[in-house]
Amino acid sequence: MKMNRKLTWMLLLGVSLSFVQCKDSGDDVEPDDENELITSVTLEFTEQGTSNVTSFSYKDADGDGGNAPTKFDEITLKPNTTYTLAIELLDESKTPVNDITKEVEEESDEHLFVYTPTPSTLLTYTYGDKDANNLPIGLTGKAVTGAVGEGKLKVQLRHQPGAKNGTPTPGSDDVNLDFVLKVK
Repeated sequence: MKMNRKLTWMLLLGVSLSFVQCKDSGDDVEPDDENELITSVTLEFTEQGTSNVTSFSYKDADGDGGNAPTKFDEITLKPNTTYTLAIELLDESKTPVNDITKEVEEESDEHLFVYTPTPSTLLTYTYGDKDANNLPIGLTGKAVTGAVGEGKLKVQLRHQPGAKNGTPTPGSDDVNLDFVLKVK
């Protein structure tokens, strides 16, 4: 009789533990790939055939949301001119300042810069760099201005871990800025 009780209790305990141990939340574990905190964006336009570098910046000390940006330059370029365009990204909320440009370069297979002028006749951008998968990055490239005009230059940094395909569609924005663009 004692043996039957003991066996029953052990069997009941074993069945109970099997339900507890086999619990599945149904959620797949995702890698920790958060967007970068970027407080400063600087676009450097170098006029082709010269050493003339013109820089335009955006600064927002607390990042997206919160306080308004402390600096948001208007981009002014010459008409019908070719420029080398380079971009620098910083996280100035840390000491020392974190150079996000280097992080983007190291994780180039997860990032894509997208430069979209409106109207499209103001500027044409051609990528000057590629990642290990031969997909564009946009840390450097060629910008060619069109005729005199005004509009916007949208600068986006798309964060695309595991989904980068050379288009802006997958992923989320690390940067999404609309600079005023004047070609005159």
